[in-house]
Amino acid sequence: MPRNLTLRRSPIHGNGVFAARHLPSGTRLIEYRGKRRSHDEVDDCYGGDYDSGHTFLFTLNEEYVVDANVQGNIARWINTSCDPNCEAVIVEDPKGRRDRDRIFIETIKPIRAGEELTYDYGITLDEPHTPRLRKIWACRCGKSNCTGTMLRPKRPRKKK
Repeated sequence: MPRNLTLRRSPIHGNGVFAARHLPSGTRLIEYRGKRRSHDEVDDCYGGDYDSGHTFLFTLNEEYVVDANVQGNIARWINTSCDPNCEAVIVEDPKGRRDRDRIFIETIKPIRAGEELTYDYGITLDEPHTPRLRKIWACRCGKSNCTGTMLRPKRPRKKK
C-alpha cells in the first residue's frame, strides 16, 4: 500500500481510502489493479447481473475490464462522489496492446491529510435506468450536488 494512503471505514459506504498526508492537485496516487478480462468473460463470470449495486469491475476499454475482485489492490475501495477530489485516468499502451492499458487514480484538487479519496464512478448500463436500478446504484456521497445515483446517462449512439 502506498504510504500516502490508508484504508479504513468510510462515512460514505463500507471501506474507504484516505489521504495519510496532504496531497497536491495533479498527483498520481495509485493504479487500479486487477485481472484483465474480456467483457464476455466478465458477463460469464458474474452473469451480467446489475442487481448487487456493488462491483470491483472497471471498464478499461472496448475489449477489457479490470476485475479487482481478483488480484485487486486498495484502489478498489475508493468510493464514488458527485463532487470528487480524484479522477480515473486511463493510459493506453504505447504499442496499442489493449490488454496492457492501465487505470490510475489522480487528484484533481488538493486533498488534506485524513480526507477521503473519491472519484465519480459514472456507471453506464445498457438497460433502462428504472427506479429499482437507481435505488440499487444509489449514491451515498452526501454532497449538496448529489444526483442520488451512480448511474450516468447513456452515451448517445453515433450516427452512421
